[in-house]
Amino acid sequence: MSVRELVVLGTASQVPTRHRNHNGYLLRWDGEGILFDPGEGTQRQMLRAGVAAHDLNRICVTHFHGDHSLGLSGVIQRINLDRVPHGVTAHYPASGQRFFDRLRYATAYRETVGIEEAPVAEDGVLATTASYTLEARRLSHPVESFGYRLVEPDGRRMLPERLAALGVRGPDVGRIQREGAVGDVRLDDVSEVRRGQRFAFVMDTRLCDGVHALAEGCDLLVIESTFLDEDTTLAEDHGHLTAGQAARVARDAGVRHLVLTHFSQRYSEPEEFERQARAAGFEGELTVAHDLLRVPVPKRR
Repeated sequence: MSVRELVVLGTASQVPTRHRNHNGYLLRWDGEGILFDPGEGTQRQMLRAGVAAHDLNRICVTHFHGDHSLGLSGVIQRINLDRVPHGVTAHYPASGQRFFDRLRYATAYRETVGIEEAPVAEDGVLATTASYTLEARRLSHPVESFGYRLVEPDGRRMLPERLAALGVRGPDVGRIQREGAVGDVRLDDVSEVRRGQRFAFVMDTRLCDGVHALAEGCDLLVIESTFLDEDTTLAEDHGHLTAGQAARVARDAGVRHLVLTHFSQRYSEPEEFERQARAAGFEGELTVAHDLLRVPVPKRR
């Protein structure tokens, strides 16, 4: 049975708190696991969340600030210690290659697993599999940063009433799906497009074209909301979003489920992030993330 869910490992921004670990997010997508922005303490959070090194197929780093990348050393060494039986691909800004190198080889260990380095230098497609296409878009932050977007290919949904009306039954149902037609009946006559699911991960950034492109039409959008709206100037100065800005992006993009995260330690009431997001006009499903939360990808429409 396929599983598509987000496992939240950490939700703090620059400074962890008693209740929030540094960033870390695992997307389970069918048989694969994609780890986003492993900050300090991610390896321990994986243990608490029941996530094993064997679950990881890709690591995607948005940028090389410590709260998004200091956990790389431990995660990579754990992958090797556990002798994960498959290769793992790491995506990260190409301009931060020196930081990735330092984190990958921060201490001595025995390398047993191939880590494929796939640095990101520009917008575009990073990988294509049978289950998804992984894309990157440049964001606006004091250091180079990229957001990530995963898109499932569109499929077909068979329409039982049309199949019955046109006399397509039994083995012919499978045949028309494989061959595109049975006699005079075409696949388009008895089915409709089933839109593929879409997921986006948007961390440290000001509002920019990349944010909107990543969020467009997403079923699940994970986006930073470091500040509350009263601190908009502070957010702009430091290259971040507010709760209201993130919610307006989601509203305009037609997002179905919005997950707010990456909260400044200056705030102690997470309910205010939800209130401001709703005040900005977002009416879809809304989650203010906390550590060890699991968020399912919404079912297809």
